[in-house]
Amino acid sequence: MNNPDIFLSASHIVKRYAEHTALNDVSIEVPRGKIFGLLGPNGAGKTTLIRIINRITAPDSGSVMFDGHEFAPSDVARIGYLPEERGLYKKMKVGEQAVYLARLKGLSKQEAKQRLQQWFERFDIMPWWDKKLEELSKGMQQKVQFIITVLHEPPLLIFDEPFSGFDPVNAELLKQEILELKRKGHTVIFSTHNMASVEDICDEMALINRSQVALSGNVAEVKERFRTGKYELVCTGGAAPLTDTEAYRVLSHTEADGVQHYLLHKADGLTNSELVALLAQQTEIRHFSEQLPSMHEIFLKCVQ
Repeated sequence: MNNPDIFLSASHIVKRYAEHTALNDVSIEVPRGKIFGLLGPNGAGKTTLIRIINRITAPDSGSVMFDGHEFAPSDVARIGYLPEERGLYKKMKVGEQAVYLARLKGLSKQEAKQRLQQWFERFDIMPWWDKKLEELSKGMQQKVQFIITVLHEPPLLIFDEPFSGFDPVNAELLKQEILELKRKGHTVIFSTHNMASVEDICDEMALINRSQVALSGNVAEVKERFRTGKYELVCTGGAAPLTDTEAYRVLSHTEADGVQHYLLHKADGLTNSELVALLAQQTEIRHFSEQLPSMHEIFLKCVQ
C-alpha cells in the first residue's frame, strides 16, 4: 500500500557500468513536503541515483514510485533539477534564455516573463536581463539557474550542491529561498558535501557510501544515534578544579576571566538530571549541555 506521506521512493535500485557497480540495492524514501539530504563522498553513487530519479538513465533493476504511482515519463515535467554542473548558454541573453527555458517547462511567454521579473527583482539581478550570460559573475549565473529550476513551481525540486560558488550572503539568501519552498509544500532533495547546511535545513537524510546506503533517517534522530556521552560545563571560577569520579571523567578543563570550562564524559547508566545534581553539589553551574556530534563528524565516521 502506498504511503501518502512519502512523495518519492526508490526501491532496491541497482545500476552497473561495465565492471563498476554504481548503486547496489539502494532504497530511499523522501517524505512529502520535507527537505531530504542525499549525502556521500565523491563516487559513492549520489549522482547516478539523481540521474535515475530524473529519468536521464534507467536502473538495471529496482523501481521508483512518484507521488503515489509508478514513475512515468510525464512525471519529469513535475521535477525541477539544478545540476552541480550548470548548463546555460553563455552567449545568449539572460532574460531571453530564461523565458525560452520556462516555456519548455510549459509556461506561456507572458506568465514566464511575469514570474521571472518577480524572481529577478527578489535576487537583485533585473539590470542584467539584456546581458549575455558570460557577462555575469559565477554567483549571478547560479542565481539565474536556480530561478529557472524553480520557476514552473514543480512539486519535486532536486538541488545538487546549490551553494557551490556562493559567498556567505548569497548562500544565506538561497538557503532561505529553499526553506520558503518547503513552507509552500514543495518536496526537496538536497545533495551536498556541506554537512553544516544539512544540519541547517534537512529534515531527513540518507548517506550513500560505496554504492550502498550506509545511514538514513531523521537528522535529529541520526545525531541522537551517535551520542558520545560528552557534556559541556561552564561554572564559576576560583573553586578547586573538578577531578574524575565514578559519575564522570574530565576530558578537558580551562579557566579564564573567572569562568571555568569543562568537557566531561558521563558514566553509562547515569541520567542527565543525576549528573547535574552531582555537579551542583561541587560548583556553581552557569551552563550545562550535551555535545551531540555534528553531521560532519558522523559523515567522517561512516565513510572512513
